[in-house]
Amino acid sequence: MFKRKAMEKLVFWKEHKNKQAMLVDGARQVGKTSLVEEFGRTNYEHMVEINFIDMPDARRAADNAQNADDLFLAISAYAQDEIIPGKTLIFLDEIQTCRDVVTMIKFLVSRYDNYDFVLSGSLLGVEAKSVESVPVGFLDSITMYPMDFEEYCWANKVPGNVWNEVRLAHKEKRSVNEAVHRRMTDLFHDYLLVGGMPDAVSVFLEQHNIQSLRARQQAIVNRYREDISQYAENLTQARNIRRIFDLIPSELNQQNKRFRVTSLDKHARMERNENNFLWLADAGVALPSHNVEEPRYPLMLSMQSRLFKLFMNDVGLLTCMCGMNVVRDLLNDRTDINFGALYENVVAQELRAHGFPLYYFKNNTIGELDFVVESAAGRVVPVEVKSGKGYRRHHAIDKALATPNYGMERGIVFAESNVACMKNIDYLPIYMVSQLIFDDSWAKEETN
Repeated sequence: MFKRKAMEKLVFWKEHKNKQAMLVDGARQVGKTSLVEEFGRTNYEHMVEINFIDMPDARRAADNAQNADDLFLAISAYAQDEIIPGKTLIFLDEIQTCRDVVTMIKFLVSRYDNYDFVLSGSLLGVEAKSVESVPVGFLDSITMYPMDFEEYCWANKVPGNVWNEVRLAHKEKRSVNEAVHRRMTDLFHDYLLVGGMPDAVSVFLEQHNIQSLRARQQAIVNRYREDISQYAENLTQARNIRRIFDLIPSELNQQNKRFRVTSLDKHARMERNENNFLWLADAGVALPSHNVEEPRYPLMLSMQSRLFKLFMNDVGLLTCMCGMNVVRDLLNDRTDINFGALYENVVAQELRAHGFPLYYFKNNTIGELDFVVESAAGRVVPVEVKSGKGYRRHHAIDKALATPNYGMERGIVFAESNVACMKNIDYLPIYMVSQLIFDDSWAKEETN
């Protein structure tokens, strides 16, 4: 079991909850089940796990339950451990196949408050419309994502003092120790290949075999495509969603990374396909980043819902979908190849996993800012991501910072470089996105 940041959230819930169950949401294969199982083993004397896919009889019994007593009786009948009040975690997994469980959880936690309940499942954003009533106030939730870069480094046994050096360099705005910088850069290059799906990370660390890694990643991609067929409303929608999913790598590889709906068909229209894009986002498979009309706070007010880039939820899966030539180029450290799409995908993943909505900005006057992010103090921070040596050339960010109406004081460029802070630009090593907190100190221009 890899160390995951979501574990802290589960422990906090256990210590501070009243009468709330916990819902662990997220895309398939991000590690939800393993996390909850480890949480149960280390924090409870007993754990009852009901998987509604692996245990179809339990699913049928739950579906037939008329009330909370019936549901608890069904859980008891299929439990493989003792159910002791005050000492038992009841873990209901794959609840997307048993939708009434979410509706009944309010009554279950109220009536059986001597037990802790954790629910988990995939495609819950897609299936939520089938749930009669979500019990507000009786269900806390956390969303899991693939392992971020810091979690990937934990899996690689990177010592704590190495991360302390990175954090201090970030805080003090100074260069990272050169040996640490080289080590972190090498790990980041591996992360572009492996990504953060726990199964993929596990097989890579065990075997260091690209073919085995590729097979594991391809299996996840295939499962996503199967889910589209299974959970889409009809065959036509499934076909369109699969087409969008398969086009993500080629669309990101365009100079203009915005997804063009005409790539589906020259006669395709956004209004007819908007729900298909939303399906992938709701399933956690894709991460949309929307254009804003102006990079001014609050960004949400100027979001253009039909202009967006579509990133994969995991850079390793994106690399896999791009083919073995990209994998070989990464392994050979080719400097003449533009890996901008992969680098941007990592930044999108990290921002989303850290709770930031994804926005970018583009117009004919300024050019394109890869990301625009709101700081904790309400300032807007422009972010550009550079994969090559010309990271000091950033005309769009320069123009944006020089536009008084935008009110932006500092910009950030993530690149293959060490830390360097200029008057209003902070150059940060690409791996440092894992540490970035957009607080006031990084959004505001230096005064000295």
